[in-house]
Amino acid sequence: MMPWGQGWNWGWGGMLFAGGLVMLLLLVGLIVVVYFVVRALAHSGSAHPPAPPAGPAESAGRPMDILKERYARGEITKEQYDQMREDLNK
Repeated sequence: MMPWGQGWNWGWGGMLFAGGLVMLLLLVGLIVVVYFVVRALAHSGSAHPPAPPAGPAESAGRPMDILKERYARGEITKEQYDQMREDLNK
């Protein structure tokens, strides 16, 4: 049998450790809550909702737009542009 005061009794040191651990857990919890609140506010306040995926009717002109952009950037020559444009119009 153990005399009184020995065993699992940590005294003030145990209370300081447990208190510090609880304080750390509360701080982490507070940071997590603040993160999710800021994230929710940032997404709800956006001026433009995300665009829906382009359907078949909307994406019909997209290849020509890409071709024009490539020609404007100088990635392809006039001959390549004309050939690709004819291929797309078939």
